[in-house]
Amino acid sequence: MTPDLLALARRWLDDLGDLLARNADVAALFAGECHWRDLVAFTGDVRTFSAGQVAAELSERQATAKASGFRIAAGHTPPRVVERNELSVVEAIFEFECAAGSGIGVVRLVEEPGPRYVARNLFTSLDQLAGYPEQIGANRPVGERDSTKFGGPNWLDRRVAARTYAEHDPQVLVVGGGQSGLALAARLGQLGVDTLVVDAHERPGDNWRKRYHALTLHNAIWINDLPYLPFPQTWPVFVAKDKLAGWFESYVDALEINFWGGTRFERAAYGEDRWEAHLTRSDGTTRVLRPRHIVIATGVSGIPYVPELPGLAEFGGEVVHSSAYTDGAAHQGKRVIVVGTGNSGHDVAQDLHANGATVTMVQRSSTTIVSIEPSAALADASYLTAPTLEDSDLIGLSIPYPDLEIGAKQLTARMKELDRGLVEALNGIGFRTDYGDDETGQQMKFMRRGGGYYLNVGCSELLISGEVGLVQAADTDRFVPDGLRMTDGTTLAADLVVLATGYQSQQEGLRRLMGDTVADTVGPIWGYDDQGEVRNMWCRTAQRGLWFTAGNFQMCRTYSKVLAFQLRQALDEP
Repeated sequence: MTPDLLALARRWLDDLGDLLARNADVAALFAGECHWRDLVAFTGDVRTFSAGQVAAELSERQATAKASGFRIAAGHTPPRVVERNELSVVEAIFEFECAAGSGIGVVRLVEEPGPRYVARNLFTSLDQLAGYPEQIGANRPVGERDSTKFGGPNWLDRRVAARTYAEHDPQVLVVGGGQSGLALAARLGQLGVDTLVVDAHERPGDNWRKRYHALTLHNAIWINDLPYLPFPQTWPVFVAKDKLAGWFESYVDALEINFWGGTRFERAAYGEDRWEAHLTRSDGTTRVLRPRHIVIATGVSGIPYVPELPGLAEFGGEVVHSSAYTDGAAHQGKRVIVVGTGNSGHDVAQDLHANGATVTMVQRSSTTIVSIEPSAALADASYLTAPTLEDSDLIGLSIPYPDLEIGAKQLTARMKELDRGLVEALNGIGFRTDYGDDETGQQMKFMRRGGGYYLNVGCSELLISGEVGLVQAADTDRFVPDGLRMTDGTTLAADLVVLATGYQSQQEGLRRLMGDTVADTVGPIWGYDDQGEVRNMWCRTAQRGLWFTAGNFQMCRTYSKVLAFQLRQALDEP
C-alpha cells in the first residue's frame, strides 16, 4: 500500500467523523459535483443524493444514524488510484458503526486546487444488523441440539415441521422461487426470519429446467454466485440451464430454505398488521397463511405479453409464447415464424434451425446486438474491478446513477468498435440495430425496460448467411390461415408461430395478484426514479408489508442483503 494514499484516505475519514460528531457542516469535504448513495445505514432506505443535497442530508440523517468510527476497512482492497469515468480518483473502502449496526462504504476522492482532496462519490451501506448477526462464520450454529441430545425430534424432524407450517405462519412469504426469491430466503434465514418461498413450479430450479432445451446463461459464471454458496470452481464459464436448475435444488436443501413447489399464489389482502394470503397446492388443497410481509420475487419477466397481431386468431397452425417453448426437436421440418428479436427470439430461432426447421424472424423494433466474445466478456470483466467478488460487489453498488450512465456509455463505445463488423453485416441484410436512446447499451436497456437486446451466441451469423430468414414488421400485413401475408401480397407460409414478445410490466402482474387498488398504490415497478434508484425494488413500497426483488444473479446476490435487513427491521416495528 502506498503510505500517502492510506494517510490521505484516513485523513478524509477522520475529518468526516469529526464534523459529523460536532454536527458541523461537511460541505467542504465534497466536490461541487458529488453523489452520496446510502443503503439502509443512514436512511433506512435505498437513496441517492446529489450535489448540494449531500452535505445537508448527511448532517440531517446523522441525528438518527449516529455514525462513528470511520476507518479503512480491514481485510478489503486497500486505498488505490483508479480510473472511473475518465477521472483519476483515490478509491478507499471503509467501515464504521451506526445505530442500526455496523456499516461499510466506499469513498472516491478527487484532487482540487490547493491541493486538497474532496469526495466525488460517497457510498454507505449497512453491513451487519445490530442484534441480528448473520449466522455464518464465527456466528454459525454449534449444532448441539443434534450432537448432544438423544431421543425426541432430530434435525430432519425439525426441518419437516418447519416447512410444513401446520401450526404456525411464516413471518415472510416470498412469491417466486427463482434466483431472487431463493437469494432473499437464504439471507433472511441467517437473520432468524421464518420465511416460506412458494412457486407454481413443482421443484426448485424448474423456472430454468422447463425452459427451452438449448438454454445456457449468457454471462460468465464468476459474477453469478448466490449468497453463502459460490458455484464450484470446476463449472464452465457459461452454465447450462439444467445444471443450474440442479444447483437451485441443492441450494434450497443446503441453505434450509422452506420451499413449497406446485403452489399457486391466488390472492392476498392486507389487514391491520399482516396479510391474508390464499394459496392452492398442486393436490388441490388450499391454505390461508397470515404473514407479516409478502415479497414478490417473480422477476422482471413475469406474465407473458401477447400482442394483438392482426389476423393471428385466424392462423391455422400452432401459436406459442417463447416462455412456453421447450425443444426444437418437436418441430423438425416445420416452417416457423419467430416474432421478436431479443435474446429469447434469437435463441429460439437458433434452436429451431439446429433441429431442422425453416425459420424466419420478424423484427418489430431496433435491437442492441452484443457479441458474447469479446464484448459481453468485456462487460463481465468490467464488473470485476477488485481482487475479490465481495469488493467488486461493493464497488458496483457504490456507483450512483449519473456515473453508472457515463460508464455505460464508455463501455458501449468500446463494444461498438469490437462489434463493428458484426453489426455492419446485420445492417447489410436489413436488420435494424441500436445502442439505446442515449448510447448506453444493453445493460441500461435491461434496467430501463427489461429487454431489447441480444447477446450473440451464433444466431446473428445465421441471419447474415440467410440460413435464418428476416422480415420487418413494417413489411407485413396480417396473419392468414396458412401463414403471414406481406404488404406485397405474398404469403410467408408457416406451421408454427413463436411469440418472443416479452412480458407485461410487474405492475400489471401485481394487478392480477392483488387487484387495482394495491397496484395503483404501489405504482410503476422497475426502471429508474428521479434519484436514479430502481422503482419500488429492494425497498419499502407505498403498500405496507409489500416488497419486491428481481434482477440478474449479481443484483439478487447484492440486494438480497439490503432487502433482508429492512425486512428484519420491519418485523421489530409495532
